[in-house]
Amino acid sequence: MMSAMSKSKEKSHEVRPEQSVELLKELHILTRDGKLNQDSRRKLKQVYHLYQFIEPLLVDAMEARGELALVDHGAGKSYLGFILYDLYFKALQKPHHIYGVEQRDELVVRSRELAARLGFAGMSFIGGTVDEMVSSPQIPAVIDVVTALHACDTATDDAIHFGLQRQAKFIVLVPCCQAEVAAALRKTKAASLARGALAELWRHPIHTREFGSHVTNVLRALQLEAHGYQVNVTELVGWEHSMKNELIIACRSNLPGRKAAQRLGELLDMLGLNDLQQRFFVPKN
Repeated sequence: MMSAMSKSKEKSHEVRPEQSVELLKELHILTRDGKLNQDSRRKLKQVYHLYQFIEPLLVDAMEARGELALVDHGAGKSYLGFILYDLYFKALQKPHHIYGVEQRDELVVRSRELAARLGFAGMSFIGGTVDEMVSSPQIPAVIDVVTALHACDTATDDAIHFGLQRQAKFIVLVPCCQAEVAAALRKTKAASLARGALAELWRHPIHTREFGSHVTNVLRALQLEAHGYQVNVTELVGWEHSMKNELIIACRSNLPGRKAAQRLGELLDMLGLNDLQQRFFVPKN
């Protein structure tokens, strides 16, 4: 006989009754005939696991302000935005809203069409850069949550920049594309090796890539702390599911950020990454 725990675990991987089956088909979590296969069960597990991290933040922001505005940067096909809307936002009354920001026009159009078909009136999709979004009249002045899930190129850092400029209460990131720091490490490798043994950490190409990825997220966490955020860095799902597995959750707490800013500057200097000062900007004291 199946134990109660086993039944609960199995049920946790099933589709929740309040979810849109059509949406899950569009996201390829369900097959065309509405079934779950082994791969889709894995996807569904990841979706629910991420939602468990984000839902308490939405509740907190909602209780604090009575209104909820979330901006998803580098939205792509708006996978995260649609899931959050389906599981949480669609049960709320207006003016609660999700804004998906994506530079590729064809993906913006596709997301708008899907939202219209599903009747997700509280979702908007906007094409443009982060600099345009900071002052865009299409996005409200007060933003509660900023997210970026595996956002390509520099979109993770753009999301951080946007969240800091708008003083978002929460910034939630599953980082991706840390090639910029790795490229900078390669560029200054010879000089760093001449200075001492520290550069042995990234002397070999594979270590350059892996160390660059790790350093990027360390710098991002310090940047957020320098701006007064309390930061928690944790594992999203098991490494067997994805190598891009780090989850960064930042809560604006107006904490003193001077020490974090100092450490950030020291780390950039130590690693020969001073050219990236602007990318990981810190407030002036």
